[in-house]
Parts: sequence; structure tokens; C-alpha cells
Amino acid sequence: MKIDKPWFWIPFLNFASGLPYAIIISVSVIMYKNLGISNEDIGIYTSLLYLPWVVKPLWSPLIELVGTKRKWFLSMQLLISIAFLLVGLAIPTNGFFMMSLAIFWVAAFASASNDIATDGFYLLVLPEDKQSFFIGIRSTFYRLSMLAGNGLVVLFAGYLEHKYGDNTKAWSYTMICVGLLMTFITAYNFIFTPKNEINAVESNKETARQNFGTIFISFFQKKQIGLILAFILVFRLGESQLLKMLSPFLLDNKELGGMGLDTEAVGIIYGTLGILALTIGGILGGIAISKHGLTKWMFPMFLAMHLPILGFIGLAHFQPEELFHLHLNLYFFEINSPLNLYTCITVVLEQFGYGFGFTGFMMFLIHVAEGESKTAHYALATGFMALGMMLPGMLSGFIQQYLGYQNFFIWVLLATIPGLILSRFLIFPKDFGKKSEEV
Repeated sequence: MKIDKPWFWIPFLNFASGLPYAIIISVSVIMYKNLGISNEDIGIYTSLLYLPWVVKPLWSPLIELVGTKRKWFLSMQLLISIAFLLVGLAIPTNGFFMMSLAIFWVAAFASASNDIATDGFYLLVLPEDKQSFFIGIRSTFYRLSMLAGNGLVVLFAGYLEHKYGDNTKAWSYTMICVGLLMTFITAYNFIFTPKNEINAVESNKETARQNFGTIFISFFQKKQIGLILAFILVFRLGESQLLKMLSPFLLDNKELGGMGLDTEAVGIIYGTLGILALTIGGILGGIAISKHGLTKWMFPMFLAMHLPILGFIGLAHFQPEELFHLHLNLYFFEINSPLNLYTCITVVLEQFGYGFGFTGFMMFLIHVAEGESKTAHYALATGFMALGMMLPGMLSGFIQQYLGYQNFFIWVLLATIPGLILSRFLIFPKDFGKKSEEV
């Protein structure tokens, strides 16, 4: 039976983009923290893993012109699956840090290529009038996959840490399981993604008349391109630093200024409450844009995304004590962790704001990519976004160590202001993203 309805393939296809990104960029931070790596080294080396997403526009025209998007993302997802299995096998070895980083680099390049092909597949196969509705679904499932990594995968690793009393063995087994999960997702996408890329083929016929240089030049000839690139580079200035140091903050003990949570507690918070809040925020964001257009909701969405940082400022200053203890016995899987209500509330607000606000940012990037060579231009836009994440993230560990967690979160909040200011000067069609007919 032929299944090509968007609801069957969009969720898992975007899950397959978000999960590798979460493991490589975010979960690796927790893993290395629990394996004894310093905050400074974590900040530098895990931020360098952003580089493939920064330079992916250099090979995006190749994906635009050679083969189909479907063949590209299926091949890259299989390569990612193998890479995660190899990371799991490398962790117990001597020199695991550099060895695992090298494998993560391979996985990062494959993941960036998978993103290019997935984005192009979405933009070219799905009718434009349905894109604004499904952008919220895309954003939600992409972020759900990241929370599955930051939540469920971390929770599983924490459970194994307690079970074996050996962090090395726990994270080795965890990464092997992640590799197997990616293999299953790749098989699902092979079965359920549409095999007919008529729109993509027609686009490639037009794109084939252009050379690589023309594709790049046409991107930099877009209206307001200087302001657009400045906005993309600085919009996530605060978030890029927050993401790198948030897990160390939750895991570090009180004497170091952290919250003193264990690995399981971090996984529980992000894998349950965080997932629910993000899902609601992402869906509401997509509905809001499809009903009223991006212009009306852009600034409120960005405020919703950044204001929850105030909660982390409060946590760092007051360091509230544990308020309840969670004990669950799920057959073979037993959870026994202290939790903090204020931390849970802060994460819920942050995840809801992120789901709601990042939907608007993704919709704006789709606007930037409008016109010929959508796949390559979207890759260029997201490449600049990744650069804006990588450079501040590399310095985040040093900034945190210098300022301490209390002042660090204040600095992170201040770093969001330039992006908010620039967003007020962006010009795009008033009803961009508004749904013209029923999906």
C-alpha cells in the first residue's frame, strides 16, 4: 500500500534529523562531563562539532544536483547509525576522548548532509500552502527528538550508571543502543517516505542550468541580505552558550554553584515534562503562524523563547533545595532520584518558549530560502545559524568559569537583546506563512 501523507513521514524524518544533532551536540556534553572532562574542554571541543553545519553550504549544491534527496538522507542516516555504534565501542578504550570526537565528526558531517536533503525534500515535495502548518509539526518533532536524546537517552544512561557503578560501561552501552535506534528509524523512513519526487526533479532541471557559483551569488543578492545574516548570526547568541553550560550547571554540585542533580534527574526533567511543554509550544506556534501569518507573531515568539532564561538566573542565585523524591519501578527499569520543583518549572517554561518561539525562526529561514535553489539557500541560511551557535559556544566554558553560574546566566540573557532588536527591522510579506486553504 502506498503511503505518502505528510503525517506518516514528516514526524520520523525530522526525528531522524534532530536525534543525531542532540546526541552529537548536547548529549555528548553530559557524557563527557560524567566521564571526567572539564567544562573548558567540553565547551571548545563539542562546539567545534558544529562546524559541519557551518560549512554544509559548500556541498549543498552537490546534494541539490546529484541523485535524489531521498537517497541522500537514507544513506546519511545509515552512516550515522554506524557511527554511534562505533562511539559506543570506543568509549572503554584508552584515548576515548579524541577517538570518540573523531567519530562524532564523521557523524556530524553525515547529519549535516542529512539535514540538507531532508529540508530540500520537505520544501520541494510538500505543497507550499501546507508548509506553514507542518512547520510547527517539523519543529515539534525535531525538538522532541532532541529531548528524547537529552531526556530519555540521558535517563537510560543514568540508570545504567547506578546499575553498574561504572560510567564508562553505562555510556558505552547507551551509545550502542542509540546506534540501534537510529538503524530502526532509517528503516522506517525507507518504507514510509514518498518515493515520487516529481517536484524535486522539476526543480533540479532548473537548478542544473546554474553552476555552483550562481547558486551562492543568488543567495547574497536577496533583499536585506546584510541585515538578515546579521540577525541569523546573533539571534541565538545567548542560547548557544546556555545550551553548552546548562547540563553542567544542573549536574555540578552546590559548592561549584550548580544544582547538584544526578544524571537520571536531568533525564527525567527533560524527557517527561520538557517533552510535553515543547510539544504544546511547537504545535501552538505552527497554528498561530498558519492562522495569522509570521508578522503578527514573530516578536512575541522570540520573547517567549528568551524570557525563560530569567528562571535559570533565579535557580543559580537561590539554589533551592530538593522538594520531592521520585521513585518509580517500571519492571526492569527502576528510577530513584531527587527532584526540584523550581527546576522543573523553569525547564517547562523554557521548553514551551523554545517550541513556540523557534517555530517562528524556522519559518523566517524558509522565507529567506524562497525562490530558485531552495535546498541550497536554506542550507546557507542554516549554515550561518550554526556559525552563530559554534563560536559563542566555544567560549562558553571559559566565560562560565570566569563569571560563575550566577553572572553567566545574566550575561546569557543580555546576549539575546541584539537579535531581538534586529528582528524589528526585518521585512517580509505580512501574511507570509498564513494558510490559504484547509490542509
